[in-house]
Amino acid sequence: MNSPIPFHRLFGLSWKDFFDGTDVEVVTEIDLSSKEQFLDVVLIRKGAGPLPRRLPDGFDLAVYNLITFKSYQEALSDWALFELIGHYVNYRKQYSLSMNDMLPVTDYRLFAVSARFPQQLATHVALKMLGQGVYEAHALTLSIRIIVVAELPEEEHNAMLHLFSAREELLNYGRKHYRPHSQETSSLLYNLIKDFEEDPNMSDAMKELVRQTVAEILAKTPAEERLKGLPAEERLKGLPAEERLKGLSNKERLEGLSAEEVLRDLSPEVREALARQIKANGASGQPQ
Repeated sequence: MNSPIPFHRLFGLSWKDFFDGTDVEVVTEIDLSSKEQFLDVVLIRKGAGPLPRRLPDGFDLAVYNLITFKSYQEALSDWALFELIGHYVNYRKQYSLSMNDMLPVTDYRLFAVSARFPQQLATHVALKMLGQGVYEAHALTLSIRIIVVAELPEEEHNAMLHLFSAREELLNYGRKHYRPHSQETSSLLYNLIKDFEEDPNMSDAMKELVRQTVAEILAKTPAEERLKGLPAEERLKGLPAEERLKGLSNKERLEGLSAEEVLRDLSPEVREALARQIKANGASGQPQ
């Protein structure tokens, strides 16, 4: 049986990447209840200065910004908005000094991001359109901003959200225009492609677009960042044995690895070639 795609975790990691190097802290999958119930993402604005990059449409940040997310596999329902409001109540209680000294309501904003338009929700809740792909719903004195990924314009500041679209043209746009900001992006997209490939409901065309997305994002990532954390054997994979041996003396390729670590990670084939070269060097008396 195929495991469900971890869209919520990937969504949270995407925001971590988006705000990398800024004064916004991204907290993901917060359990705010005694019975496990996760809030997808909280964006905490720690400074008052301008952000170095434009936010996706619909996002104007307060101090605490609570986000719920529904992938193409899920529906944004009225119950999902009830849960978001419940998270807001719990979060405000837990992070205020006391019940008599609550953080002000104006410090909070609520967001619901949905891969597709919430048809069922629209039959029960009045959705005020604020712009292309951006809506607003009201519950008592609270306002909830609803962002529909499938309707957002094809503009660079929306590219990160388009990576979660179920529409091929929008995913295609996202992969071409998304710009990574942190080292976590590569791992995020590797996980995304792995899970997409295991999804029996995903079309071959969509899978191919995701594969292209991974390739293009990795191409934009510096080589030293892509190699971090890889053992020596993985760094040299695909090279002939003799070429791998050359890499043993290449400081740039194996920087940070001890000789013991290098030898431990080498395949039997490369170890054998190394032994032959050492024997040859000993016979000639000339270093290679």
